[in-house]
Amino acid sequence: MPISLLPASAAAFAPRSAPTIVLNSKVEPWLTQTLKRINRVKRPLNSVPQHFRCLTETLSGSGAIWTLSSIMLPKAPDSELRKDQNPLIEAMFNYQLIHIEAYVVHVDMVSQHEVAFKLTPETIEALIEYHKDIYSVDVSASTWNWAEKEVQLKKLQEEFVQAVNRYVFRTGVRALEGLEEDGAGELLEGRGEDVKNAIMGLFLPLLPPPPRIVDVVRPAPLLPSSPGGVNWWQPTQQVAPPHPAPVEAWRVVPSTPSPTIATCGETQPTFWTTMGLNDIQLPSPTPSFSQPFNTTNQYYSPPQAPAPIPALPLPSVLAQQCGSSAVNTGFGGFGWGNEFAPQYAAFT
Repeated sequence: MPISLLPASAAAFAPRSAPTIVLNSKVEPWLTQTLKRINRVKRPLNSVPQHFRCLTETLSGSGAIWTLSSIMLPKAPDSELRKDQNPLIEAMFNYQLIHIEAYVVHVDMVSQHEVAFKLTPETIEALIEYHKDIYSVDVSASTWNWAEKEVQLKKLQEEFVQAVNRYVFRTGVRALEGLEEDGAGELLEGRGEDVKNAIMGLFLPLLPPPPRIVDVVRPAPLLPSSPGGVNWWQPTQQVAPPHPAPVEAWRVVPSTPSPTIATCGETQPTFWTTMGLNDIQLPSPTPSFSQPFNTTNQYYSPPQAPAPIPALPLPSVLAQQCGSSAVNTGFGGFGWGNEFAPQYAAFT
């Protein structure tokens, strides 16, 4: 893409001078018709130099001022505007119409096919005055106060002055079709809306300073290389298995023990010392109930109650029964009296 260069007259704070015009070796027919329409005196337009001379003289005149757009802005700050029930009266007393006027500084019909406009000093002065007296007051009232607010507001005004003096509107070269007598003109085909959006984009907001970020002090993570966490990933306790250890079938104690007791000195220690803790088959813990997923039946059956654990005689009971009452009555071989037989039979 070729570099687009503008003349010195398009720079900021530069005085107005004759525009620079670059024409092609063959002049477009629409440009010839436009120049013939605006000239009061018929001039010959049969060659490129004739078109160049006519266009330069037309755009260099003092009256060659183009109206790019019109912007309606408030006449006073928002706190001083007149309040009325009739919106037409409010518009008449509270708003003003600023015409964005400019002149042509550059015409390129060879590489970029564009025309460049620069704002007139009167338009620049009107925009700067509105920004300083009205816009700055409203934007200052809409923000909270901080230490450097006035400094930032003054800086915002200086930046607007630089921006509005540097502003150059560039559009297609066919915009010259809106050329009128004495070199004046008006943008056609909705190009004025582009100018309005660009001018309003120069009014920047006053941004307050961002809130301070408070640093949250967090403790440093414990790394594996630290001395305090050498074995932090190794478990310190052995987790008990969820189910009891399996019991061999041949070591299961029957539900009704019937050992033969010859004497109290022989049977009592032998029976309890030979029976280990793992020799007793205990019922498994009742599993937690989980309702089955069934779309047809919306009920469930309660779990069956486990069988009661048979009560085994304690060594202290056997020691008390040894003596005159320790007789083999034929009920289990332990020598209980007849009064205990029915209760034991109920448990078995």
